Amino acid sequence: MTDDARPTSEITLLGRSYVIACPPEEQEDLERAARYLDRAMHGIHSRGKILGNEKIAIMAALNITHELLQVLEERKASEETLNQLGERLDKALNDTSR
Repeated sequence: MTDDARPTSEITLLGRSYVIACPPEEQEDLERAARYLDRAMHGIHSRGKILGNEKIAIMAALNITHELLQVLEERKASEETLNQLGERLDKALNDTSR
């Protein structure tokens, strides 16, 4: 498929439009991600300390990556806790059945 034939979607970040190649079934996810990124960029821009859209985008990407890593670590810890509880439950059930 040539670039001209690829389905695209238009998003807006800090008031600037971008056309992104995106399959139709992923368009909603792209728009949701773009809204999240736009809010993050506006938050950084409103503080007025960082100038330039590129630097704002980099800071937003770093902040979002940090959020993602925190959530992944929390999820991993929760899974470990559930595994430990499951092991305790199995042990307790095995002990009572003897």
